[in-house]
Amino acid sequence: MTEYERVSTGTGEECGVFAAYDMDGRDVAASIYYGLFALQHRGQESCGIAVTDTFGERKVLSRKGLGHVDDVFSEEILAELKGNLGVGHVRYSTAGGTRAENAQPLVINYVKGTLAIAHNGNLVNAIELRKELEYTGAIFQTTIDSEVIAYHVARERLNARTAEEAVKRAMGKIKGAYALAVISPRKMIGARDPFGLKPLCIGKRENTYFLASESCAIVAVGGEFVRDVAPGEIVTITRDGIASDTSMELPAEKQARCIFEYIYFARTDSTIDGVNVYHARILAGKALAESYPVDADLVVGVPDSGLVAAKGYSEQSGIPFGMAFHKNSYVGRTFIKPKQSDRESSVKIKLNVISEVVKGKRIVMVDDSIVRGTTCANIIHMLKNAGAKEVHVRISSPPFLYPCYFGTDVPSDEQLIAHSHTTEEIRELIGADSLGYMEIGKLKNMVGDLKYCDACFTGNYPMEVPGKDISRAFE
Repeated sequence: MTEYERVSTGTGEECGVFAAYDMDGRDVAASIYYGLFALQHRGQESCGIAVTDTFGERKVLSRKGLGHVDDVFSEEILAELKGNLGVGHVRYSTAGGTRAENAQPLVINYVKGTLAIAHNGNLVNAIELRKELEYTGAIFQTTIDSEVIAYHVARERLNARTAEEAVKRAMGKIKGAYALAVISPRKMIGARDPFGLKPLCIGKRENTYFLASESCAIVAVGGEFVRDVAPGEIVTITRDGIASDTSMELPAEKQARCIFEYIYFARTDSTIDGVNVYHARILAGKALAESYPVDADLVVGVPDSGLVAAKGYSEQSGIPFGMAFHKNSYVGRTFIKPKQSDRESSVKIKLNVISEVVKGKRIVMVDDSIVRGTTCANIIHMLKNAGAKEVHVRISSPPFLYPCYFGTDVPSDEQLIAHSHTTEEIRELIGADSLGYMEIGKLKNMVGDLKYCDACFTGNYPMEVPGKDISRAFE
């Protein structure tokens, strides 16, 4: 970003997709709205909904804009979005800037009809594919790699027998991380990258089917979780039911779920690929307590993603768990000018220390990550100003050493504090009395037998990645 800098208590979120198909012909815009509301934690910069009526003219109606779901949509707007098949999206800009035209879903009108597509993830060959399309006459309206996917699906549809076959052919060209929700005039299609980097699941409520980034969104609309879309699987939902194409699947040992879904991104009440997020974070906290015990009076977590890991640390260590922070839930994502003084004040706006809880105590503070170190240092300073005698920091992820190319907004390595500093140096810089990171070897405790991607900690990417950061390549 050029004019503003993102400030948060962790890494940037990804995006969220939610689609619905009511076979009885009832409008789905309200259900998509509530589904997106449940996925708001995955992106707060923009959102959108596109719907079509499979019983009528099959015209796609859409509305999208910058802001939270309840900022963009009103009861009146939702009432205008009439259609029994639709797709929605909440966005956090990992590729492309914060611009209204980059909001999703993307609606593509072409010779075969209309497609609406929502995408979570990043492509590692987006620049190459975009240039190829531009040299064959394609004109792009956005700066996001999702439009590259939409173009390829539309072009493949010209020669493909079905829309799902076009999606499959496009998957043969795109490389990277993606969960796709696509609606054509009479179908809802979901696709997940062969590595399984991005989550996607199926739900059902009476005669309505759903696709969602997380199971919590299906529960939010009164649906029942059916199953996860498998890595590399394409599911097609029509009035005849669910059809599956698994020909793009990789062997289980090559799959690579994003471990940060379990550490930070996903909501604690979600279950992804059979692993409950709450349980995974409890296990992370317990692993931290085993690796880095300390004499202390209270264990606290930094809201929100540090809270459950803190509970796990408390259970394993026997040190009482407490709530030391009040989080202002109405602030949302804060955009400020990139001055150090402003960055520090933004933390105080979002979090306040409850001094009565921490005064005179030795505190274990659990958080999900340290990126630049600024936010963590500010929180430690706030705790000590409130009277904490000691602050021992425990991080439920290993040190960030490498950039992510798959949709996690981990900055370039020169901005990662762990890339150029030892753990002891970081401890001194942030003002902690001790510092312990999750051990790489103990990450597997969180997810059992699932194969996962830990490239931001190890540099072991599951596929070939470009030689430079592509997360802002189109700006």
